[in-house]
Amino acid sequence: MWRRVSEPSRLPRERLNRAIVSGVRYIANSPPIKIVLARTFATGLVGGSVSALMPLVARDLLHGGAQTYGIMLGAFGMGAVIGALNIGQIRRQLSGEAAVRACALSMGGAIVAVGLSRMPVLTAASLVIAGASWMMAVALFNIGVQLSAPRWVAGRSLAAFQASIAGGIAIGSWGWGHLTDAAGVQMALLVSGGLMLLLPLLGFLLPMPRVGGRNEDAEFLADPEVQLVLTGRSGPLVVEIEYRVAQDDARAFHNVMQDVQLSRQRNGAYGWSIARDIADPECWTERYHCPTWLDYLRQRNRSTQSERALHQQAMAFHLGPDPVRIRRMLERPFGSVRWKEDSPDRAANEVLPVVASAAGSST
Repeated sequence: MWRRVSEPSRLPRERLNRAIVSGVRYIANSPPIKIVLARTFATGLVGGSVSALMPLVARDLLHGGAQTYGIMLGAFGMGAVIGALNIGQIRRQLSGEAAVRACALSMGGAIVAVGLSRMPVLTAASLVIAGASWMMAVALFNIGVQLSAPRWVAGRSLAAFQASIAGGIAIGSWGWGHLTDAAGVQMALLVSGGLMLLLPLLGFLLPMPRVGGRNEDAEFLADPEVQLVLTGRSGPLVVEIEYRVAQDDARAFHNVMQDVQLSRQRNGAYGWSIARDIADPECWTERYHCPTWLDYLRQRNRSTQSERALHQQAMAFHLGPDPVRIRRMLERPFGSVRWKEDSPDRAANEVLPVVASAAGSST
């Protein structure tokens, strides 16, 4: 019954293969999302032992049958429901890293208890704790991914999250099965529980990113002034941005530009570089490429509010009365220019509407 308000995009939709590449590129250049995916995979790899070995727990450790297995599975599921109902309270009381560590420690202790227990009641109680800890950890990772990705790539980031948790469980289940064949189900559970207890140490190397609300999209920028007839496939496009920076601010400016690099690359740019004029040390030139004119328009308008603020921070280093100089150039490698004026242009019917406007400070 939800009547969703759909806002039509000014730009054509991406093709499926390009959309996949855009999602992978964004994740590869987004450290917070990579950290969450790595922690998710590790948790699935270690914690997957519970679901993988539960039939053997019911048969070999509790000496039960299908009914015992059903009860144990129900206990784990009941714990998951309890965890899901309390995730909001956990987030209010603990930071993301502290909550994930608490879940790992609780689940590690519960897995060890399952491996040592021979009483169905104790095993079921341990599985309730394990289920609650598992669900809260997965939910925290899910929230971390969603709040680290802007709206345009949120679905693709969640797909990567699902692949991480499912891949970790699948690979872990295969490993726990081999270990069980070699050492028995109890030893496999004890090893899994011990590794889960050590998993919080990963937080010192890959701490969970601090997230608040979703990083909202910035306002749509008008297209830059264009004097050439461009189509969506025109390209590659080269963008050069020239800054004048005081020599005392050189190191601080360079540090900011490293974050600018990630911002440009995850939104579609490639071949990014920053250069300093050896004859004029105050002159810095940022340079990057976009495959086509349409890709450049997308790259300009995929920036979030925090990324726009980062770009403005870089421009704040600029000295002098003149604004930052921006050049947008169309590369013409051999074979891309029609030899004769009357040669057919296959992309002639793909001309995109261009909004003529003065080139502003935004890039």
